[in-house]
Amino acid sequence: MNLTHLRVLEAVARHGSVTEAAKELHYSQPSVSHHLGRLEAATGARLVRRAGRGIRLTPEGELLAQRAREIIGRVDAASVELAAQVGLRAGRVRVAGFQTILSTIVPEAAAALSASYPGIELNLVDVHPVEGLRMLRAGHVDIALVFRHADTPDEEEGFRLTHLLDDPLHLISREPDQRLEDHRDSAWVGGCERCRAAMVTACERAGFSPRIAYSSDDLVLAQSLVAAGMGVAALPGLALQAHRTPSIHATEIAGSARQIFAVTYGEPPDPPATSALLEILEAVAQRGRGTVPPYAARH
Repeated sequence: MNLTHLRVLEAVARHGSVTEAAKELHYSQPSVSHHLGRLEAATGARLVRRAGRGIRLTPEGELLAQRAREIIGRVDAASVELAAQVGLRAGRVRVAGFQTILSTIVPEAAAALSASYPGIELNLVDVHPVEGLRMLRAGHVDIALVFRHADTPDEEEGFRLTHLLDDPLHLISREPDQRLEDHRDSAWVGGCERCRAAMVTACERAGFSPRIAYSSDDLVLAQSLVAAGMGVAALPGLALQAHRTPSIHATEIAGSARQIFAVTYGEPPDPPATSALLEILEAVAQRGRGTVPPYAARH
C-alpha cells in the first residue's frame, strides 16, 4: 500500500464514483481503476464491486477507506505542521505602521519575535494608515497597523482586523487638571488634516472650534511648543509613551479613544510568520492596555 492508492480509495468512497474521484484527483478514469487494482493486489482483498453504472465498496473496502481517511488526515496535518515550522524558521513578515505604534508596541513585539523565532526576517515601514492599507491590498506588506475612530468608514471587503488596544486622546497643557473648555481661546498645535480630526471633533463637542496656530505631526515639537507656553495640544496615549516632555501635563479626554488594529488581507490562514507576529502583537498590546502616561490625569 502507498499513500496515493489510499487517497484514490478514499475519494472513491466519498463520491461512490470513479468518474467523480478522477475529477477531484485530476486523474483519468483508467488511472483511478489502475490504482484500485494495485491496492487490491497489495492487500489481497477485493475492495470494490460494480453496482449498476457505479461502484460500491465491499466491507473490506469500507474498512480500509475509513482507515485511509485517518491516515490521510494525519499525514496532511503533519505536512501543515512541518510547513509551519519551516516557515517560522525561515519566514519573512512585512509591516506597515504609523509612528507612535512603531515606537511603542512594535519594538517589544519585534524583540519577542526575534527571541522566539530568530529565523524570521522583520521589515518595517512608517506610513499613515491609509497608505498602509493600500500597501497591504497591493501585497507590498503582510500586516498594516492602523487606527480607527468611531466615525471612520469600514474598511473594504477582504481586510481582516485584529483589535490590539484602545488609545485615548489627551489634552496636553502646562497646568494639571485642565479641561478642553479652559482652552477655547488658546492657540492649538494640530497635525495634518487627517490627524487633527479627532482633536477638532473633541473640541467641537465641548462647544468651540480650536484655533490651530501651529501645524505639525511631530509629537516632540508639539510637546515642546506646549512646554514653552505657546499653546496646548491633544495627543494620543501612545504618543506620550513614545516621548514625554517632563514639564507638560496630560489629561485624558473622555470618549476620544481611537481603536488600533493589526490588519491582514485575503482569506485565512495567514502565513506562519504573519500569524506568529499577530499573536505577539496582541500579547504585547494586552500588557500595555490601560497604561496611563506619567503625570496624566483622567477626566
